[in-house]
Amino acid sequence: MIWLGIDTSNSPLAVAIVKDGQVVAEEVTNIKLNHSIGAMPAIERLFERVKMKPADVDAIAVGEGPGSYTGVRIGVTIAKTLAWTLKKPLVGISSLKLLVANAALYNGVVCSIIDARRQNVYAGAYDTQVDLVAVVEDGHYSLQGLLDKLKDLNAPVMFVGHDVELFWEAIQAEIGDNAIRAPYTLDLPSASQLIHLADQQELPAIEAVHSFVPQYRRLAEAEANWLKEQKGQK
Repeated sequence: MIWLGIDTSNSPLAVAIVKDGQVVAEEVTNIKLNHSIGAMPAIERLFERVKMKPADVDAIAVGEGPGSYTGVRIGVTIAKTLAWTLKKPLVGISSLKLLVANAALYNGVVCSIIDARRQNVYAGAYDTQVDLVAVVEDGHYSLQGLLDKLKDLNAPVMFVGHDVELFWEAIQAEIGDNAIRAPYTLDLPSASQLIHLADQQELPAIEAVHSFVPQYRRLAEAEANWLKEQKGQK
């Protein structure tokens, strides 16, 4: 079985092709490049290098968010377009769970963090001892609100993600010795890891691509402002 994996949820760009449980090709970059410009050329480059065509793919996996609104939207749009055009099933994976999976060999709780600006984060915490079960659900949190939830676990927590560095001093100040920093080699999303997680799920019907939506985990600023205006008019 041949999978194509795509994650553009945040600044890193990750794409991969996996065939019968073997990584055929993978590309990960973490540079300031608009995914609307870089994602499709990266996918085309992978197919050219391995002498395959998009039609050879049996299924597509995509990082469904949360993360950058633009990034998530670009990745999901590309994946949905390819899935429907090629008539292939599409599987979405949490972008936070994807990062946690990088540290799955750690025996305990792993928390992935993505910067949501203004001292807010997208975050989720999973127990690697019980098949990545969420102990703090994926969501949009104030940094303090997240740290309060993690302190309540009363256990060591490993933090992973390239945005952790932005908050590391605050994390250490609140959690102390229970805060563990994952090696930087685990901080970027892996599209082959994305495929590995997707391959463990039952493949949806091809028609399900129409109802597939990104998981932003918060309202867009424009939508939030509109709701505030509506409440003010009542």
